Amino acid sequence: MSAPAAIPKAVGPDVMTLARTLYGEARGETVRGKEAVASVVINRVRRARERGGYWWGGTVGEVCFKPWQFSCWNENDPNLKKILSVKPSDRVFKTCLRIARRAVGGVLADPTGGATHYHAKGVFPPWARGRVACFEAGHHQFYNTVE
Repeated sequence: MSAPAAIPKAVGPDVMTLARTLYGEARGETVRGKEAVASVVINRVRRARERGGYWWGGTVGEVCFKPWQFSCWNENDPNLKKILSVKPSDRVFKTCLRIARRAVGGVLADPTGGATHYHAKGVFPPWARGRVACFEAGHHQFYNTVE
């Protein structure tokens, strides 16, 4: 999956990809919830850079587009059409863009304590078994002990 073609000139591809990911994964969440999801992406990028690479990729785009990691980018997910067609004038998307700019710019405080994974409450993925969430925001639980 590559970044959508229509990217406003003032917004780079990493910011736009992260903003669309936030819109797809957390548009119904509070600002804090959106910031937590953004932090997961940035924490994955940071971890990959520290280790000289990692299975989920080392850039915002690689992390977001990695199959089955952020379901809004999966080809069969109903959110895909929404995230590709959302207009920059959309009120919620404007918030996602602001958060993405701060995250990519390195000035977003991480409320999760270094989480690299999260899931919706009520969903029980195998990787979360036996683990304690380090942070909760809205409908999501976040984990910083997953490799």
